[in-house]
Amino acid sequence: MNKISRNTFKGLALAAVATLALTGCAPAKVVPSLDYKACAVSDEGSWNDKSFNESVMDGLKKSKAELGVKMADAESNSSEDFKPNLQAMVDAKCDVIFAVGFNLVAPVNEAAKANPTMNFVTIDGWSEGNTNLKAVNYAMSESSYLAGYLAASYSKTHVIGTYGGVNIPAVTAFMDGYYYGAKAFEKASGTATKVLGWDPAKKSGDFMGDFTPNSGVSKTIAANQVKGGADVLFPVAGDQFGAASEAIKEAGVDGVMIGVDKDIAKTSPQYADMVLTSVEKRMTNAVYDIIKAAAVDKTAYADYLGNLKNGGTALSGFGAFDSKVSAETKAALKTLEAGIIDGSINPLQ
Repeated sequence: MNKISRNTFKGLALAAVATLALTGCAPAKVVPSLDYKACAVSDEGSWNDKSFNESVMDGLKKSKAELGVKMADAESNSSEDFKPNLQAMVDAKCDVIFAVGFNLVAPVNEAAKANPTMNFVTIDGWSEGNTNLKAVNYAMSESSYLAGYLAASYSKTHVIGTYGGVNIPAVTAFMDGYYYGAKAFEKASGTATKVLGWDPAKKSGDFMGDFTPNSGVSKTIAANQVKGGADVLFPVAGDQFGAASEAIKEAGVDGVMIGVDKDIAKTSPQYADMVLTSVEKRMTNAVYDIIKAAAVDKTAYADYLGNLKNGGTALSGFGAFDSKVSAETKAALKTLEAGIIDGSINPLQ
C-alpha cells in the first residue's frame, strides 16, 4: 500500500470537514452529564394532556437535553396513585421532585414532611410549613382578563362561555379573569355581554367533575353553552378542544375556542382554524429555571409567581384570526396589559 503524504492527508481532512459543513452534518453539541436528578409526579391528566402536566414534562426534557441532568417521572392515572408515585420518586433519590397540580397539595406536603432533607416543588399548590417544599403559582386571572375582553369584542352574539374541570382555585382563577375581562369590554363599549358557565360572586358554574380529556360531559357542557348563544368557548380543563370543537360544528354555528395552558393552535394544529388565542401558563420555563438554579448555578430556588410582568403567563398570538381582531381591540389589549402590570387595573373586578 502506498504511503499517504502529510500534505495529502491534510488535504483529505480539510475536504472531509468541508463536506460535513455542506451536508449539514456538523458534530452534535455535547451536553455534559450532571450529577443531578430532576423528577416529577403528574396529576391524573397524564403527561400527554396538552396542558399543565405536559408543560412540566417539557421542562424536565428541556433540562435533560440542555443541562445534562438525569430525570425520572411517575404518571398518575387516579388520585390513588399520588402517594405511591411520590414515594417512588423519593426511593429513586431524586434531587428535586415536582408535584403537578392542586390535587397533589396534601400528598406532597406529607411527603415533604416525611423527607425533610429532600427538595419538593408543588405546582399550583402551597407549603404547609415545610421549608423543603417550594410553590410555583400563576396569576392566571391576569392573562384570562385579556382573553375575556378579546372574546367579548370578537363575539357576534355577545354571549361567551367558559367551563372548568373541577371547582378549585387553580381553575377558577382563569374563569374569574375571563368574566371580568368580558365585563370590562361591556363597560368600555356599552355592549351588554353575557358570560355563561361562571358566576364569580356565587363561585358557581359549569364543571365536568374531573379532567378527563374530551369527555362526553365536556361535550355536553359545550353544546349547552353554544345552544345558549355562546360563540366563544373557554374550557379550563386540559385538553377539551376536541369535545368543544365538535359541539360547535354539530350546532352549525360560527364559533371559536380559547386555548388554555399552552398555545393550542401550535400544539394541536388540527384545531388552529378554531382557536382565537390561548391563555398560556408557562410552566416549562419555571421548571427549567428551578432545575438550572439548583443543578448549574448551585443556588437555592424560591417560591415563584408567574404573571404578565415576568412573562410567566401571556396570551398567545391570534394565528389564523389575526386579521379578524380589530386594531382597536389590539390596542385596548396592550393598554389593559400595561394597566394590570402597573397595578392600575385589577383583573378580579
